[in-house]
Amino acid sequence: MADLGISALLGLLEGLTEFIPVSSTGHLLLASHFLGFESSGKTFEVVIQLGAVLALMTVYAAKLWQVFSAPRDPGNLRFIVSVLLAFLPAVVVGVLAHDFIKAVLFETPRLIAVMLVLGGVILLFVDRLAPAPEEFDAAALPLRKALLIGCAQCLAMVPGVSRSGATIVAALFLRVEKRAAAEFSFFLSLPTMAAAVGYDLLKNRDLLDFSAWSQIGVGFLLAFVTGVIVVKWVLGYISRHGYALFGWWRIILGTVAFVALSLGF
Repeated sequence: MADLGISALLGLLEGLTEFIPVSSTGHLLLASHFLGFESSGKTFEVVIQLGAVLALMTVYAAKLWQVFSAPRDPGNLRFIVSVLLAFLPAVVVGVLAHDFIKAVLFETPRLIAVMLVLGGVILLFVDRLAPAPEEFDAAALPLRKALLIGCAQCLAMVPGVSRSGATIVAALFLRVEKRAAAEFSFFLSLPTMAAAVGYDLLKNRDLLDFSAWSQIGVGFLLAFVTGVIVVKWVLGYISRHGYALFGWWRIILGTVAFVALSLGF
């Protein structure tokens, strides 16, 4: 029962944090460290991310159907190309640096805590001082800006940076409006997360262990349900209040985690 409780907590964390700029990976790795939780072959951590992917696809099912049912439509084609172009840098860096990221960066909790704090400071700074927006439609970004946002996404391979945080900050600097920046980050996360999970499963196929199916199922379900709620809520919140709340949360969490790690916890 204790393992099911931890699985439920980690599933909640995944769903709550995947689509906001606070680093879901950082939250999961720190929580796993302090709770002493580790699944065989990292199966649990990999599979529950699929719950978040499914949540996003569920919320945007109508939009995705509209785009892919008429892929030759000029507007739809431009949108598909912009997302794929933004996705490309992560493919290259992810394949080249995968083993180093997983073996070194993912096993360094203090680095995660520091990156949470630094990312929070940057998010507060950008939320106040970002240039006036010029782009208001996430589906019609210039290809150059889409590619630059995709390059920024590569920074999130350092745990604690946040994939959505890196892409949103880059978008704001490129004069993309706050809501549109978050929405483009959502769309970009679909191929990025699907590819990352697929590549992880392929690389670790000999280590995968699905024997703890009840833990995986609980984590997956909660990641899906909370992911749906967050995606539906977050765009409205960002439009009204910006990103300051997420910046302060990162700073507080990163500071507390760093102090706890320094004390030997």
